[in-house]
Amino acid sequence: MGQIGGQPVQSNAVVLYLLIGSLVWSYLATTFDAIAEMISWERWEGTIEYTFMAPVSRLTHMVGQVIFAASYGIVRTGIILVILQHFFELDLSEANVLAAGAVLAIASIGFVGLGIMVSTLPLLFTERGMQMVFVTQSCILLVSGVYYPIEVTPGWMQFFGTISPATYALVGVRRALLEGQSLAQMVDVLIPLFIIGVLTIPIGLVVFGFAERYAKRAGLLKRSG
Repeated sequence: MGQIGGQPVQSNAVVLYLLIGSLVWSYLATTFDAIAEMISWERWEGTIEYTFMAPVSRLTHMVGQVIFAASYGIVRTGIILVILQHFFELDLSEANVLAAGAVLAIASIGFVGLGIMVSTLPLLFTERGMQMVFVTQSCILLVSGVYYPIEVTPGWMQFFGTISPATYALVGVRRALLEGQSLAQMVDVLIPLFIIGVLTIPIGLVVFGFAERYAKRAGLLKRSG
């Protein structure tokens, strides 16, 4: 038992709350970077034009790139959680780890859609695209309640928080690990996650398709530097 602002709090719960935020941040960063770096590396290697000319649908291309990153991110997050559990002597006896992993897997659908949208930045902005990806990623996490509930943020931030898949991922994972809730008890979290995922992937493909056509017309696919 510790104190924050003179009020008694459960130290284990506070550490877990902050830890979950950090882990979801790390997972989201891994997913975003996998797609964004694909564009940057292919441009640097001079293969991006051939990739876009290949007879492969953009859905297969983009989602295929991120499946490994999402799978790797979930496994990596789980390993880090186990290590930190022993390091901080956290009590996860009542945690529903499987439900937390399932929430993160469902949230990956929305993360993939956002990642496809964000990957247009290094495609359109050769020199600063990756830095813009980092800024966008940070803005999403800022409004999603990584280290605090979104209810304490200004109203305009709460609005953006309600349409961010990271918000629902954080709420769901925290409820699973801190309260031991099952998937059946988190329908209010899973439904928005699924809807966001269903919407963001087709929107992301449309946005990427527009950016790809513009990049080809403007000659932005060539390596610079």
